[in-house]
Amino acid sequence: MSSTRPVISFLASHGGTAVRHVLAAMASGELSASCGIVVTNNRDSAIYAWCLEQGVDVIQISAKTHPGEAAEDLAITAALVSAGTDIIVLSGYMKKIGCNTLAQYSGKILNIHPSLLPAHGGKGLYGDRVHRSVLQSGDKKSGATVHYINEEYDEGPIIMQQAVSVGAADTVASLKAKVQNIEGPLYVQAIQKII
Repeated sequence: MSSTRPVISFLASHGGTAVRHVLAAMASGELSASCGIVVTNNRDSAIYAWCLEQGVDVIQISAKTHPGEAAEDLAITAALVSAGTDIIVLSGYMKKIGCNTLAQYSGKILNIHPSLLPAHGGKGLYGDRVHRSVLQSGDKKSGATVHYINEEYDEGPIIMQQAVSVGAADTVASLKAKVQNIEGPLYVQAIQKII
């Protein structure tokens, strides 16, 4: 990264909660970085509409716009490079990152997972499935993990973690709320740590 403020771009599929937290931290001066572009694979997502309303650069790149995984991956990489991206932040992005994007941005792609990895991570463990797994295992704590992305689901090096307690009365919904409460601030702290 250069000595100027790093450019952070995002890959998002749905609500884009992390996008909103990180952009708010940039706007307040808490995070010294600039926004590049938001890439979504879902034009009907809340984050796509929000970006249009807020004047944030957003583009849809999906199998609909670029048939074939290789074409989609190359288009994502091109959009990120064109935006001057230094760091990529995933925000509920529901697709595996393509090999071209991984190669271009090796060690520069961050994800947040709603558990204390390596526990309750891996292919097929996302969203409510993670919280259900935590509860079924009888764990006394859960939390969130910010980690780098690599070729395997949820196996990249960990940057930061934060725990929450799991009570006997917790449900999937209540545990999800506890974890979501810490995710935005934790993501911002992790980005601050690496820039």
